[in-house]
Amino acid sequence: MLLMKLQSKEKFSFLQLAHYLARIDNKYGEREEEIISEYCTEMGIENLDSFDMDKFSLEDILKDFKSEASKRIVILELMILIHIDHSFNINEQILIEKISDSFGIEINDVNDYSQWGKSVAMLYEVAKIFINEKKNFIN
Repeated sequence: MLLMKLQSKEKFSFLQLAHYLARIDNKYGEREEEIISEYCTEMGIENLDSFDMDKFSLEDILKDFKSEASKRIVILELMILIHIDHSFNINEQILIEKISDSFGIEINDVNDYSQWGKSVAMLYEVAKIFINEKKNFIN
């Protein structure tokens, strides 16, 4: 919904940032993989075949996001990825703090974005249940 508003270079940078975040807690799983795949579909880009944590440079990636709107979109969307596994790991918290500091986004806003991300992640899970229901509802 929001990611399509990013510039082309920002989309590829966001994808790398999402892969980094998904792995920072050492629990990259099916839920994170599914959300990242959804991100790619929304942005109209191919997912990465592989991701090397050691070659990732957070500072370089964050420089790619120029506008205030892009920076806010990045944090909002990353919050969905963080909360999809129902855990906000300390490494994820530290990373979000680094990103928000770099972007000049205040902690109160980040907390609001976290609540939004938690809600969206929960609604995403509910939507999957609705989609996969085998019952027929008659009005």
